[in-house]
Amino acid sequence: MIEELDKDNLQDIIAENETVVVQYSATWCGNCRIMKPKFKKLATENENATFVIADAEKFPESRKLATVDNLPTFATFKNGEFKGQVQTNKFDVLKKLVEEAI
Repeated sequence: MIEELDKDNLQDIIAENETVVVQYSATWCGNCRIMKPKFKKLATENENATFVIADAEKFPESRKLATVDNLPTFATFKNGEFKGQVQTNKFDVLKKLVEEAI
């Protein structure tokens, strides 16, 4: 499952789902646009996790759940707890993070 946030409610999604993988991005971020289809592809391959795209500028409360100081940032949460993150534009790095979370 993949969801794009339309409100600042990432905390609720994390609380309601066992495994959550988040892409923090912004509309102006070129690398975010490059990684988005790759992120969506991983979502289709990993149906036992919830994948979320969160605009880091529009949703400050969601952004606070990870250390987002560069974009794109990818973060994983398991059973409501932060597990790990990477700031990357490399698919293999993102895939490794997802595999470790699931």
